[in-house]
Amino acid sequence: MSDVRKPTTNDSRREFLKTSSVLAAGALVGGLAMPRTVHADGGDVLRVGLVGCGGRGTGAAAQALQADPNCKLVAMGDAFADRLQASRQSLQKRLGPKVDVPDERCFTGFDNYKKVLDCDLDVIVLAAPPHFRPEHLRAAVEKGVHVFAEKPVAVDAPGVRSVLESSELAKKKGLSIVSGLCWRYDYGVRETISRVLDGAIGDIVAIQENYLTGPLWHRGQDPAWSQMEYQLRNWIYFTWLSGDHNVEQHVHSLDKAQWLLGDGNPIAATGLGGRQVRTEEKYGHIFDHHAVCYEYPNGVRVHAYTRQQAGCANDTEDYVFGTKGSCQVLKNEIRKPNGEIAWKYSGPKPSMYQVEHDELFRSIREGKPINNGHYMALSTMVAIMGRMATYSGQRVTWEQAFNSTVDLSPKSYEWGDVAVPPVAMPGITREI
Repeated sequence: MSDVRKPTTNDSRREFLKTSSVLAAGALVGGLAMPRTVHADGGDVLRVGLVGCGGRGTGAAAQALQADPNCKLVAMGDAFADRLQASRQSLQKRLGPKVDVPDERCFTGFDNYKKVLDCDLDVIVLAAPPHFRPEHLRAAVEKGVHVFAEKPVAVDAPGVRSVLESSELAKKKGLSIVSGLCWRYDYGVRETISRVLDGAIGDIVAIQENYLTGPLWHRGQDPAWSQMEYQLRNWIYFTWLSGDHNVEQHVHSLDKAQWLLGDGNPIAATGLGGRQVRTEEKYGHIFDHHAVCYEYPNGVRVHAYTRQQAGCANDTEDYVFGTKGSCQVLKNEIRKPNGEIAWKYSGPKPSMYQVEHDELFRSIREGKPINNGHYMALSTMVAIMGRMATYSGQRVTWEQAFNSTVDLSPKSYEWGDVAVPPVAMPGITREI
């Protein structure tokens, strides 16, 4: 293959952005496709694609379509036709002419993302199960397409390293990547963490991260389904697809801890966890509780707890303890050492789910790329590191976790049998 790709009609459909810096960023990189470009004045229609048509993907697509007055959904992909059609109908009912997805631009199967990306897109929403995110992200960046990537962005260390590489490539190509770690787009949380980082509670000495909640959905079983189909339809219960809920769900909390601590790497993690209540075979092989202590530089500890069990006390909050006070991030409150409220956010509270898309589309129109790739990858890695600690029962260092060669991918992507690993046994399992 030649190092320089010949121009196509896809490249000439839209003009380059107005600034020369973005033009330079859009130059060919390693022989890969150039980024899509649009008029900064909003005159061109932004063509949007969706990969992963479950509830979160459908919601994210709706928010994307409301983020810019001149955009359309033009292609959709999912492993399953029934999910895709339900999503298309829902979006059409809600957003009407903004959904321009005829049958010929609806794609199913494991390669659906490739076909969606072939539809001359400007923006793609990636919301398939997390296992597929590294491959889908890489393909989108190579195509020169701006990305909204749902969290988490990988389920194992090789996937994280791939995401970091794709994110660097996106920077070189002037592409935006916005992460579904949505609390970074919440106005109250932004202001609260900004004040903490400015010293409102002194030096942080410890953080407690709680994501204690009840059980999630289950899609049932059908005798006609292969094991692969069963696992994909119930993907949250299989580590190769979801990363376990310490990764799939608790990553939100761990990301806020990372943010508070400057997005650096923890030194090590030690944890405990198990499968105490949710033990039936239908729940795959993930745990129903994890508790991890992350060690950070300067002696800071992050104590992270997550549980998916019915009938228990629930709490989702970030408790931050400093030398001059404390903070509850989701309450948007900063307290004095005696417990009195020193400050509480009282500003606007738009939906963070909408804000993340608003800022993505604005970045495209203005030619000022946003790239969340670094922190979304590292926060995902912290969550994976915690799972390694709870599954193995060992103290896991950052170097061990990040450099792990354990790849959770199945041997092949086919509609047949897929082995379910045994439930991890701390002290016996050696995931790292």
